[in-house]
Amino acid sequence: MRIAIAPNVRLFVDIEGAGLVPDGPLLREKPALVLLHGGPGYDHSGFKPAFSRLADVAQIVYYDHRGHGRSDRRPREEWTLDTFADDVVRLCDALGIARPIVLGQSFGGFVAQRYIARHPGHAAKVVLSSTSPRMNLERKLAMFERLGGGEARDVAEQFWRAPNEGTWARYSDVCKPYYNQLRAAGDDAQRRIVFNEEILFASAGGEQQAMDLLPGLAHARCPVLVMAGELDPVCPLQDSLDIAAALPASRVRLATFAKSGHGAWRDEPEAAFDLLRRFIVEA
Repeated sequence: MRIAIAPNVRLFVDIEGAGLVPDGPLLREKPALVLLHGGPGYDHSGFKPAFSRLADVAQIVYYDHRGHGRSDRRPREEWTLDTFADDVVRLCDALGIARPIVLGQSFGGFVAQRYIARHPGHAAKVVLSSTSPRMNLERKLAMFERLGGGEARDVAEQFWRAPNEGTWARYSDVCKPYYNQLRAAGDDAQRRIVFNEEILFASAGGEQQAMDLLPGLAHARCPVLVMAGELDPVCPLQDSLDIAAALPASRVRLATFAKSGHGAWRDEPEAAFDLLRRFIVEA
């Protein structure tokens, strides 16, 4: 379904699980887990079906960022982290969600970091999964070289210095296989994606090049779980260590996964989802 969050702005939203569940003589309210997908240019489909395993402890809210996936196309000037971050609040207001648990994966983690800075009192909890606060290109290149040799390093550098259709095609073929340690069976997951490559090139070649999300993290007022794969080439481990160091010490929890790449919930699902479950349910 498409939900209006502002005049002429509709986001595609899919909700899994009831918000109120029978518990003896009462209806108990489950927290809403709002998932911010990666990209930019991708959609929410990468979270399915993996996150269904948390539907017993949270109502899962999947959505496509403004201009992405099945959401309404929007003009280029709206493709900013500030707009995407404010949309989290707009969507929650439209759905009647108070105090969400917000999980940002990769690019969704960029959005979640801006959300922390701009709306520090809005979330009950935040999860920053396999994300970065800055471009940190040399870190990426070193990890691609470690995992895929000189070719992977060269192709990654060509894309990140000049994101366009040609460099993206080579990057997809050569570099993306190193994102994760577990390979998805077949290509059905890729076929499910509604992809807007214009946003990818605009963001990767524009705002991402100069972004610095670290200063805003000091504003966090809720628990923040930082999850990092030690074998992640595109959002390397040190990026997550920087994020954890920038967050208030009393708010942050850091979890690293030795056998994981880009998304521990993909490569070490049992350990990652066990941690997420505990983080969701604990007071």
